[in-house]
Parts: sequence; C-alpha cells; structure tokens
Amino acid sequence: MKIKVAIACLAVSLFTAPIAAHAEDADKDRSHPKIFVKDSVITAKIKAKLAAEKPASLAHIHVDTDANGIVWLSGTARTKEEAEKAHSIAHATEGVKSVKNHIEVKKDD
Repeated sequence: MKIKVAIACLAVSLFTAPIAAHAEDADKDRSHPKIFVKDSVITAKIKAKLAAEKPASLAHIHVDTDANGIVWLSGTARTKEEAEKAHSIAHATEGVKSVKNHIEVKKDD
C-alpha cells in the first residue's frame, strides 16, 4: 500500500513539475533584474533629493519609476511651488525620461 501511494505522489510531481516551471511572472515590468534595479536606483535618487529639501510636505510625495524611465509623482504638497520643486527634482535626475506629476496641493487648515 505504501508503495502505491509513493508511486502516485511521484507520478503527480512528475506531471506538475513542467507546469510549474513554465509559470509566467505576473509582473512583466520587473521581468529582468537589471530593469528592476535601474528603476529602484532612479526612485531612490529622487527620494533622497526630496528628503534633503527643507519643506516637510515633500515627505508626503510618493515616487515610482516604470521600466521606461517615466517617473510618477503622487501625494500632497502644501503649495504649488513645492509640487513644482518636486517635479523639477525628479526631471533633473539622471535616467529619467519624463515625469508624470499627480501631486495635489492641500493647504493645512
């Protein structure tokens, strides 16, 4: 009886191994490690530059970079000038092709 169970388990694993080996990665933008590292480096550079700025509201800005070097800015800033400053910092960073600015200006009440 134990031999039959062992053979059945072996057969199932032999048939399912090729299926698991050909499973597709769901995150196509990150399919190659170099692309992921490049995107992460750009994002980290922009975040470091934003953190070095004095306005505290720049800490509420989120940065993401896609595989094509497009930077997406989102979050909130206190003034239009702060949002524009974040945009110019991102645009001036090496490796950035363009910047999509979705920062909302929200004044403190």
